[in-house]
Amino acid sequence: MLLLLLPQPPTAPSPVTVSAAACTPFAAVTPPRQRTLPPKPALSVSPPTAPNAVPPKKVLVPIGLGTEEMEAVIMIHVLRRAGAAVTVASVEPHLQVEAAGGTKLVADTSISACSDQIFDLVALPGGMPGSARLRDCDVLRKITCRQAEENRLYGAICAAPAVTLLPWGLLKKKKSMIMPTHESFLHKPNTLETGGVCFFLILGLQLRVEFHFAVYGVIWSRLICSSLSCKITCHPAFFDKLPTFWAVKSNIQVSRGLTTSRGPATTYQFALSLAEQLFGESVAKQIAELLLMRTDDDNAAKKEFNKVEWSVGHHTPSVLIPIAHGSEEIEVVTMVDILRRAKANVTVASVEKSLEVLASQGTKIVADILISDAQESAHDLIILPGGTAGAQRLSKSKILKKLLKEQNSAGRIYGAICSSLSILCKQGLLKDKRATAHPFVVDKLKDQAINGAKVVIDGKLITSEGLATVTDLALTIVSKLYGNGRARSVAEGLVFEYPKK
Repeated sequence: MLLLLLPQPPTAPSPVTVSAAACTPFAAVTPPRQRTLPPKPALSVSPPTAPNAVPPKKVLVPIGLGTEEMEAVIMIHVLRRAGAAVTVASVEPHLQVEAAGGTKLVADTSISACSDQIFDLVALPGGMPGSARLRDCDVLRKITCRQAEENRLYGAICAAPAVTLLPWGLLKKKKSMIMPTHESFLHKPNTLETGGVCFFLILGLQLRVEFHFAVYGVIWSRLICSSLSCKITCHPAFFDKLPTFWAVKSNIQVSRGLTTSRGPATTYQFALSLAEQLFGESVAKQIAELLLMRTDDDNAAKKEFNKVEWSVGHHTPSVLIPIAHGSEEIEVVTMVDILRRAKANVTVASVEKSLEVLASQGTKIVADILISDAQESAHDLIILPGGTAGAQRLSKSKILKKLLKEQNSAGRIYGAICSSLSILCKQGLLKDKRATAHPFVVDKLKDQAINGAKVVIDGKLITSEGLATVTDLALTIVSKLYGNGRARSVAEGLVFEYPKK
């Protein structure tokens, strides 16, 4: 699967996009009085610019061979929704790079073309050997070091904090005074902390208040340590590469201009934190709502009706994911990545006349095959990604509709994400079935709708709300096809908290 990531054009945001321009005071956009203007010269093509227009925030996302595709695509998607102009730059000799899960990405430009540009944020995705490829790129090192020295935002996720930033010496240069909490006492003390405890304990013995002075020793020793470096986090597999007094076991860690996170499943939090630092808390909250992220600890992650076993025999499960212009790229990439991690045979098929499709947020995806080639063999599972425009185009494919009806009549598994549930509804494939979908679609299901559930299973039908819930959907499919053991193993690699029950 090949993805071409395009930069966000610096135009006014769409109705579903929140940007800094939306925060412009009303007085600043009051239209001028009408006046007659002479015709512009024929060669002038520059659009008029509002005198108080706020330039878009510029973000650099570098990619290389082995970059984690979920992290790259989710970051790009979230930051573009927030209103940032995102540039994806390749650190390889060519713009096309193969990501960690086999997805092929095509960057907007080469990293050398970005060497003289000023960015509001530089965000490094993880993955291996992607993080090592970023580390070995001298141009990117200079860009990121300059970003830190000039006190502009930068961040890294997964393996990148340990594999990329640490060798560059950026973690030593950052200084962050962080008041320790009582949980920090549980960490293994370093030499400086031990010395602080001993000093205050000896002094305390003289005053017979040894406990309090010992505690103060830990507090002040940790304060001194934290002032020498910043607190960071990374993927658990690389956590031991970080010095003890730098490492923090948290999904997101912000130390002034540096933001770090743990892995693919924490990328939403990572990207939203970056969006908040660029555009403010209100914008980040609105984007989180658009992504269907939950802030409460709900117990309705999955609901199942008419439970049956999803047996596919002794062969490797085959999964077909049809895509079209306007399909939701987060859902496509997440489904493909997670199911391939579980060792399923995933095929992406285009319903368009060509393999290349333009996804909802400007990402170009090159499918493996055309939908006409997909009808030559049976598939254990057909799952439809969402995206309003994409669902409309998928519904026009006669071959896809034929495949879905055959899937149902043969008793094989099928499903839909987000707005694509409308396709199943029109084909009569939801009769006597329970399902969920995007809130804008689920209201039309009437008695069939299950509100509040991220994923709903009814026999061999599986549906999901979409966007941020697609991780739950993909792991549910893994558990139904392979069992909870493999689903839990995949979840650990994603740094996703898999349900205990």
